[in-house]
Amino acid sequence: MIIVTGGAGFIGSNLIRKLNSLGVNDILLVESLENGRKVRNVGDLNIVDYMDKSEFIQACSSTWDLSDVERVFHLGACVDTMEWDGKYMMESNFGYSKKLALFCLRERIPLVYASSGAVYGQQSSFIEIPQYENPLNIYGYSKLLFDCFVRYHAKNPDSLIVGLRYFNVYGRGEEFKGSMASVIPHFNRQMIETGKIKLFDGSHGFAPGLQSRDFISVEDVVDVTLWFSEQSKAKTGIYNCGTGRSVTFQFVAETILNWHGVDGEIEYIPFPSELERSYQPYTCADLNKLRLSGYDREFKDVLKGVEEYLTWLNS
Repeated sequence: MIIVTGGAGFIGSNLIRKLNSLGVNDILLVESLENGRKVRNVGDLNIVDYMDKSEFIQACSSTWDLSDVERVFHLGACVDTMEWDGKYMMESNFGYSKKLALFCLRERIPLVYASSGAVYGQQSSFIEIPQYENPLNIYGYSKLLFDCFVRYHAKNPDSLIVGLRYFNVYGRGEEFKGSMASVIPHFNRQMIETGKIKLFDGSHGFAPGLQSRDFISVEDVVDVTLWFSEQSKAKTGIYNCGTGRSVTFQFVAETILNWHGVDGEIEYIPFPSELERSYQPYTCADLNKLRLSGYDREFKDVLKGVEEYLTWLNS
C-alpha cells in the first residue's frame, strides 16, 4: 500500500493520478475534507481506502500495523502564506509532519514530503544550506523547522526521508486553492472577465511586472517526487524542486494574452504595503544538489507548460 497525505489536494491528486496511470491503485488517501470542493480532484481516481487527517495522526502515534505499507508521500499541509496564526500553522505543518516522520522511521518506511521554496525568503541564491534560509512568514518557518528536524534525524536514518522544496507549482487541480493558486488561473480569469491582466507595480528594486518566480509544472513535480521515493537511503536529505529558471510575471501575462489571441492589456497596480516584508520578489531554485543526486530529466519549458495548462483550463 502507498499512503498519500493531502491526497485530494493539488499535488497529491496529481501524484495519485500518475500512480494510477502506472497501474498502482493500492492507495490510502489521507485528507481533511472540510473543503468539500477538493473532491473534484479525486472523483476519477482509483484508491482502496480513505482516512481523515485527524484519525491518521492518531494512528501514527499508536501501534497501528502498517507492515504492508510500501511508501508514504506527505503532501498535506496548510499552504496559506497569508495565515498568521502561528499555533495553528505549527500544529498543521510541523507537529503533524514530525509525528509522521517518527512513525516512518520506526517502521522503516520511505517518506517523501513537501517542503517549500518559501524557506529562503528574500534571497538572491537558493541553496539547500542554512545560510540561505530566512523565511518571511510563519508558513515558511513551519516548513523550515521540519526540514531542520529531518536534518537532525538524517544523520543516521533508519529509512529514506526526502524533503522536496517545491517552488512555484502550477497546473491542473489547483483551482480550489483560491488566492493561493498560482497566478496563471488568476490571470486567465482576469483576461476573460475584464480583458486586462493586473500586475504589481515596481517593488523590491524590480521594475513593474518584472518580479519573477521559478514556475514548475505539477507534472514535473510529481516526476521528481516519485523518483526520490524509489531511491536508496543514501538519498536522504533536502532538495530543491524547481526548474532552475526564473520567469517574470510580465512574461506569464503576455503568454496568456497571446494564447487568447485577442486584444488585451496589462494594468499595473500599486504594490500592497502590507506585503512589503513578506513577499518573495524573485525565486530560482539552485539545482546542483538535485542533479548530483542522479535526477537528470529535463523540466518543461514554462511557455509550453503555461500554454498546455491554458488549454486545459479553457476546455
